[in-house]
Amino acid sequence: MGTDSRERMVRSAAYLFRERGYSGTAFRDVIAHSGAPRGSIYHHFPEGKTQLAEEAVRYAGEFLNAGILAATESGDAASAVDAFVGWWRTVLIKSGFRAGCPVVAVTIEANDDAPQLAAAAAAAFGRWQDTLATGLENAGVPAGRASRLARLIVAAVEGATVLCRAHRDVAPLDDVVAELKDLARAAVTDG
Repeated sequence: MGTDSRERMVRSAAYLFRERGYSGTAFRDVIAHSGAPRGSIYHHFPEGKTQLAEEAVRYAGEFLNAGILAATESGDAASAVDAFVGWWRTVLIKSGFRAGCPVVAVTIEANDDAPQLAAAAAAAFGRWQDTLATGLENAGVPAGRASRLARLIVAAVEGATVLCRAHRDVAPLDDVVAELKDLARAAVTDG
């Protein structure tokens, strides 16, 4: 029972959380989706579903952060916004508006019994904000403004994703992106 099946289970959990949420995803679903051997889930995740969810949130956070990092290398503030949003747009459309953010899915279901889930989500959101802020600073946005703008971008895009799922339309995301890009460009000009 190697790390390959462990990684597949973590990726599968993140994928399933996007559509079904934390509570709506059972171990049997993760096994079926990942193709991992039945007994391997308890071998790799002896602390149960919470441990799997924590690792899935970390995986999803790192996956998206890598995309943000690559996109912010251009040095253009508006491109940084596009990069963060482009992936969400694709996910929404390809899933027929059934999939959202696995980090958000786990966050809204995190409770006092598993504070590590909220902590993992906060770390993922924080990392995205830090990466965006650095990209915005490199594009010419002053440091304090870059940090606030990065937080706004993450919050607005996550909220727009929820609206898109509710309306089954990408218009809310497109509207938010247009405004965020204008803000990012203005922040460079104002700086």
